[in-house]
Amino acid sequence: MLTNEERIQRVKRKALENDFHSGCSQSVLGALQEEFGIGNKESFKAATVLSGGVVRQGETCGAIIGALLALGLVIGRERMENEGAYQAMMEPSVELRTRFKEELKKQFGFEEELKSTLCRDIQEKVLGRFFYLADEEERQTFLDTGGHSETKCPKVCGIAAQVAAEKILELI
Repeated sequence: MLTNEERIQRVKRKALENDFHSGCSQSVLGALQEEFGIGNKESFKAATVLSGGVVRQGETCGAIIGALLALGLVIGRERMENEGAYQAMMEPSVELRTRFKEELKKQFGFEEELKSTLCRDIQEKVLGRFFYLADEEERQTFLDTGGHSETKCPKVCGIAAQVAAEKILELI
């Protein structure tokens, strides 16, 4: 039987490796789905377009979206009318987002706090600049400069999966 720490490290590694195939949101969500037996192929498929900051636009980081989707699969509401479950989901979600930003700072060694979880801001910190991934030339430059190397965006995915796994294990 694996310890919680071993499970966290396994899901972190899986999310990092998944992102070598592109798709940060699916990288994180898929690793968490596999580890915790949550969701299904439809929820995984739905996350396809959330990478690169939502359809490669540099908006909210797909890795944190994948982490939040997994959290929603564990504790989210099942009916719109269930406002209590909706409200109950907010606190752990904010905690997960805060922890994600803290872990990015710690594990990448950033001197300053991240101001947001926008893909463009994270890219700026991790890669030194923002790459507009919807543009094929920019996307190729991102790849050529190591954007999908183990120490860049895949590492961001691993961190998102790590903090989500920690939160999920705390709640189940």
